[in-house]
Amino acid sequence: MTEDGAFAMADASACPAPDPEASAVTVAIFPMAAGMTFDWHVHADHQLAWASSGVLTVLTRTASWVLPPTRALWIPAGLPHETRSSGRATMRALYVRPDLCPISWPEPAPVAARPLLAELIGYLEREPLDQAQRIRAEAVLVDLLTPVAMATIEVRMPVEDRAREVADALSADPADRRTLEDWGRQVGASGRTLARSFVADTGVPFGRWRTLLRLQAALLALAAGEPVGNVARHVGYETASSFVAAFHRETSMTPAAYFRPAGSAEPDVRRKKKERSGRS
Repeated sequence: MTEDGAFAMADASACPAPDPEASAVTVAIFPMAAGMTFDWHVHADHQLAWASSGVLTVLTRTASWVLPPTRALWIPAGLPHETRSSGRATMRALYVRPDLCPISWPEPAPVAARPLLAELIGYLEREPLDQAQRIRAEAVLVDLLTPVAMATIEVRMPVEDRAREVADALSADPADRRTLEDWGRQVGASGRTLARSFVADTGVPFGRWRTLLRLQAALLALAAGEPVGNVARHVGYETASSFVAAFHRETSMTPAAYFRPAGSAEPDVRRKKKERSGRS
């Protein structure tokens, strides 16, 4: 982002220009060190951001997505966004020319990164293809982009100075269990004043804001495969069941379902199918 608040175009190195000959899709590979960020930028092309390893976080002005290797994110051309990696990751980014693409989704869309899609991305990246082969592969690619439900967990930060001090401290340690009255004694405001500031600035009461903050903090660890019990304790829940219940209230799914590869059945469903097949 520039000093005047405008969104800058991405670096040429981060936005490879499409092949003017005919290629609708350009594949670029970005090895990302822990903590690496592609700061706010836009692309002239649509982008499919996918981590073939590690976990990506993509932010827009209104939402954020945590993407394990089972999910990719379609980002429409011209949309300001930021891409981060908390740990080491490899981002394979597809840049798709809008004039040669039948997809016109106006908003970011999570898509299922099934093994076939991963193989096709590798095929477009590695193989020397003639124009006919590339056109066929790109057509299959479009067919494989299947949107999936993926609730976002948005955490707006308060603007008022004392409430922001509380919010910043909780962002650094989501497990901190202090009440607003406790925080008020530290920042020099009453609990009621802080409560009003959180509602006015974030749109939700402090209790729900802290729940959203904890769940958002948990997403990266969950996406990296950390056990739910460990993640729950790290973000301030005494039991895994209370964490799972809070996660379900906000996303309408369990943590396991949130990151499960698209098309895979629930464990009990697979077990029942196996039992039925064993009886036949």
